Amino acid sequence: MMFLSIPTGTLMVLIWVAVIIFAAVVEAGTMDLSSIWFSAGALFALIVALIFPYELWLQVVVFLVVSVLLLVILRPVFKEHMKKNEIKTNADSLIGKVAVCTKEIKDGNRGEVKIEGKIWTAISNEDIELNEKVTVLAIKGVKLVVRKN
Repeated sequence: MMFLSIPTGTLMVLIWVAVIIFAAVVEAGTMDLSSIWFSAGALFALIVALIFPYELWLQVVVFLVVSVLLLVILRPVFKEHMKKNEIKTNADSLIGKVAVCTKEIKDGNRGEVKIEGKIWTAISNEDIELNEKVTVLAIKGVKLVVRKN
């Protein structure tokens, strides 16, 4: 077994480097700001492993404490900052407004509504009759998701 010949201190350094890389790759794939904090925690654990190579319990505690603290404290701050950088379109202003059905909408099928002088394709989870008023709930692609008023 190869791992048996590697000293514990060296093995832990390799493990922490692997955790840093793995968490960074997962973060790059998801961009959810969840895994990056584990990379940072592993970096701190790596530093502890270099200073105290045989104190595995200390390395794990540092990893967990740093990771959880960063996740709980910094993630919400960064998520809020990222929301501010979202570019809203004029279509977003339609959400919550009232429209009039111009082509009946059957449950799960497309119809049409008129809102602010423009015709939009619309979908709904309920049947909506011609000239019935609806509220815009969301925008899915180029369709409005609506419900009866």
